[in-house]
Amino acid sequence: MKFRLAGALSGRLHYAWIVAALTFLTLLVVAAIRATPSVLIVPLENTFHWRRDSITFAVSVGLCLFGLMGPFAAAAMQRFGVRPTMIVALLLLAAAMGGSAFATSPAGLVLTWGVLSGIGTGTMAMVLGVTIVNRWFASRRGTVLGLLTASTATGQLLFLPLLAWVVAHADWRFVVGIVACAALLLIPLVAFFMPERPADVGLPRYGAAQLEADAGTGQNPVAAAFRALGDASRSRTFWLLFGTFFVCGLSTNGLIGTHLIAFCADNGIPEVNAAGMLAAMGVFDILGTTCSGWLSDRYDNRRLLCAYYALRGLSLVYLPYSDFSFYGLGLFTMFYGLDWIATVPPTVRLTSERFGLERGSLVYGWIGAGHQLGAAVAAFGAGVLRVETNRYVEAFLLAGLACLLAATMAMLIPRRRAPSLAPLPA
Repeated sequence: MKFRLAGALSGRLHYAWIVAALTFLTLLVVAAIRATPSVLIVPLENTFHWRRDSITFAVSVGLCLFGLMGPFAAAAMQRFGVRPTMIVALLLLAAAMGGSAFATSPAGLVLTWGVLSGIGTGTMAMVLGVTIVNRWFASRRGTVLGLLTASTATGQLLFLPLLAWVVAHADWRFVVGIVACAALLLIPLVAFFMPERPADVGLPRYGAAQLEADAGTGQNPVAAAFRALGDASRSRTFWLLFGTFFVCGLSTNGLIGTHLIAFCADNGIPEVNAAGMLAAMGVFDILGTTCSGWLSDRYDNRRLLCAYYALRGLSLVYLPYSDFSFYGLGLFTMFYGLDWIATVPPTVRLTSERFGLERGSLVYGWIGAGHQLGAAVAAFGAGVLRVETNRYVEAFLLAGLACLLAATMAMLIPRRRAPSLAPLPA
């Protein structure tokens, strides 16, 4: 299928930037959907009198599936195409959010926030950005990936304060209705403006000199995903990246993304103000992650990861002992926000360098699974600690120590390039 808009713009703007903008918008909405439960924990407690660990268990299931879907989603994009995969995922997300409005027990949340939302968000989020960058960009890949990764923060920036305001002034069910509609509105945009590859619009990758053949495969997505795991698991680099990304998910989506608003509520800070903190983190993260992408094109990515994890660990240890004043929380918001997901561009860069572009997307899917498994552990574990101890201090200290361990692991990644995996069979 040829996209006429590409021909009109090719002399002035490479169509890769249109694809990147649409991907940014999609990831923004996915991030907002994934962050929605964080503003609903307290309202659900007040409405249904459910235990906090029961509510966060549904979040944990969703985060776990979010990660486990990554490698299969990457394979599905290679086998069936990016556009059909995205449309199916958006339909699942709309069903998940809309269906959660009718949940009358924690089991209903497990089905909607857990199973449906986990599959939908996991089908796109991390692997979508990596797939788009690898297919459409030969140069500025780190910078573009940094911008796409920053969409997570932008989703929080735009949606969380609005959703928190809706919770404060109306029924919580309006919140899930808003994000469900946002997912549905994206479907026609993806259907009409998302080609599979640059060759479909008669263009080379951005920065490339000539057209490239379609590298798609006819493999079974499940078999391709497990074959990539089997090959990558023999590499020390894979396990070190998997381990550091496990800690990344544990210390971001799992702890801060899920529990920060509830943690602030425990310390007398209104939910709208706490959501504003997350939004402010989003502003700083746009800057931090974009700069991280730029740095990943120029410096040793192992050292970048070491610095990011060490600084994040220190900020997490600091938060429980801050005075929760405007200045204390402001310092944490700025410092942590700059480092929120700055680890993604160096991790992707190392994965693509060691395992190749096409296979790298599959391998990164498994590394991303580690990220979300860590997030699931923290989402549920911190909820359990809160119920048992009536505070979050231990959860933040453990996450901070885990980040310092990840900083050490990053420097153990071999400096020399590992041998490339066998090419994907035609």
